[in-house]
Amino acid sequence: MKILGLSCGTRNGNNDTMCRVALEAAKEMGAEIEFIHVFDWDIKYCTGCVACSRSLVMGKGMVCSQKDDFAKLFDKMAEADGVLVVDPIYESGGSGLFHVLCDRMGPGHDIGMMYMLDGKLKEQGKEGLDPKYLKKKAISFVGIGGSDWACRVETDHAMLAMSPAWTVVNNEFFSWSKDVIMQDEKVERMRQIGRNLVEAAKDVDNAKWMGEPGACPHCNGNNFYIFPGTTHCVCELCGLEGTLEVVDGAFKFKFAPEDEHKAHDTISGKKLHGDDIFENEGRLMNLFKDPEFKARKEHYTNVVAPTPSPSKAV
Repeated sequence: MKILGLSCGTRNGNNDTMCRVALEAAKEMGAEIEFIHVFDWDIKYCTGCVACSRSLVMGKGMVCSQKDDFAKLFDKMAEADGVLVVDPIYESGGSGLFHVLCDRMGPGHDIGMMYMLDGKLKEQGKEGLDPKYLKKKAISFVGIGGSDWACRVETDHAMLAMSPAWTVVNNEFFSWSKDVIMQDEKVERMRQIGRNLVEAAKDVDNAKWMGEPGACPHCNGNNFYIFPGTTHCVCELCGLEGTLEVVDGAFKFKFAPEDEHKAHDTISGKKLHGDDIFENEGRLMNLFKDPEFKARKEHYTNVVAPTPSPSKAV
């Protein structure tokens, strides 16, 4: 049993400390623990080159054009039984570093597309994908905020678990936490989050949400986009569409039960999404041969050149 903690905050700051609080509780339950201060690792921005998704659907393997530490970081995550991410909240949502991790996880680590790759490799008579990339995993998130601007972080964080379809056990944020190490209630909550992660990782096939129930009964999300002028809304996390209704004095999200298979965090939903990506990538690749497409690209490329970076100017 191995629990990996990732901190996206300053060195030995509140995020590092609270991550270690949870890891200590996990260790007391017999888990092997590992801690990574993510700023120590060379993690570059995603460039949107789509090499990752194309390589998966074409059966070429897990490919990324960026040459940095992300592949090794993902290996660490894949090899662990449970992952804890602790992230500072600067402006209500996830940090910039966290978003880079989320972007890099993206379609190149989508479990539906990885299953597609595994099948294609085996069809070619090759060894399939390393099983560690396909195994289920428990993951928890905690945002540490210095003020009360914090509530948007839940959806940001859970998106990291969306691509690999890892089970989110806890997803919480602490407001007004500059002195969090002295707030005993939050320290104990962090210890419980560590214990919950171990319990979930022990039987990951049956791992489930262990936080407070959210408004969305499918993913426990609390953030929704309401289409202007209507009662129609979409859960920003799982993507299910429906309505928000007041039940027993509280908002509840209602969706058609027959639509649940479309949720972004289900294998069936990922299969649907993977099929859409495959179709769209194929259409785009064909466009590159289209004279009209080439003409339009050339025209707008020539409209204005980018201003060079001052630090890179010769």
